Amino acid sequence: MAAAGGESSSQSVSDELFQNFYTEVKQIEKRDSVLTSKQQIDRLLRPGSSYFNLNPFEVLQIDPEATDEELKKRFRALSILVHPDKNQDDPERAQKAFEVVDKSYKLLLDPEQKKRAVDVIQAGKEYVEHMVKQKKKQLKKDGKPQDVEEDDPDMFRQAVYKQTMKLFAELEIKRKEREAKEMHERKRAREEEIEAAEKAKREREWQKNFEESRDGRVDSWRTFQTKGKSKEKKNRSFLKPPKVKMEQRE
Repeated sequence: MAAAGGESSSQSVSDELFQNFYTEVKQIEKRDSVLTSKQQIDRLLRPGSSYFNLNPFEVLQIDPEATDEELKKRFRALSILVHPDKNQDDPERAQKAFEVVDKSYKLLLDPEQKKRAVDVIQAGKEYVEHMVKQKKKQLKKDGKPQDVEEDDPDMFRQAVYKQTMKLFAELEIKRKEREAKEMHERKRAREEEIEAAEKAKREREWQKNFEESRDGRVDSWRTFQTKGKSKEKKNRSFLKPPKVKMEQRE
């Protein structure tokens, strides 16, 4: 019973930490949502954005639990801020930022893709919680105070953010590797297909040439045989012994 109570207490603490994490995220989102167009473009195209932007919720600065209507409103507001028409002094960067926003929005409109993104975030949270437990367990074993930096909600939030970004990056790397492998296999299959087609073409051409030259070869053989027989007859007549006169027999 005590163990069950301990787990329940631990779970309550974990839920509280996670709730604090999302509360702070919402506060940050509220603060960042009033960024100017230029600041939003800079945020979306900052160094390392290819990895930061793998998290669609991070791109749109919206809670994973947001409704579709909230998602639509957020997309509309953010897309207007970074739209090239609104940033004619920097249309190329604005276009890139707009494409990032649009891609994230469309991804979250797909229930399956949205679930995957939420699962990654949840996995990041669970991993940090597990590591915190392991740290506390080791500290207890060593007879030391069980205080860790992740006890601070802000540090816990940062740890979850880092782990989540790492998971998104790992998934993206695996996706690219899988895509490269599939492309290589398709290329190899295509090369084999082309080689087989060329081989079949050569065989057809050879067969066609063989058939077209068959009559000529037959005629040549017949001519050769005819000439051979004529020569043979001529030789036999040449070797024919002379007739003996009657007087010579007497």
